[in-house]
Amino acid sequence: MKKIETIIRPDVFSEVRQALALEGIDGLSVTEIAGCGRQEGRTGLFRGNNYEMEFHTKLKHEMVVEDHLVEKLVEAILNHASTNEVGDGKIFVLPVDEAIRIRTKERGAVAVN
Repeated sequence: MKKIETIIRPDVFSEVRQALALEGIDGLSVTEIAGCGRQEGRTGLFRGNNYEMEFHTKLKHEMVVEDHLVEKLVEAILNHASTNEVGDGKIFVLPVDEAIRIRTKERGAVAVN
């Protein structure tokens, strides 16, 4: 099994979510995060004062899938998350040694399906 973590722009979430659903992914965890990288900061206005905003709001998705699904899901994410601009995000694929569903104590791939 593999864990796929993605960091993407919030405005492409809907398209990415639909693409994953078409590939059979029903469940994933989503977290609102803020970060900085090559995407430059921007100036914001708060209560009449300008200030430099170093961090950009992003969404982090996490899902654990069987190995044979990884490439198909990565392609779906790449096709729907890209705006061809700096700050589109990242995809990380990590090994998962074990998955256990707490309620039923099922282990392995059946625990994440």
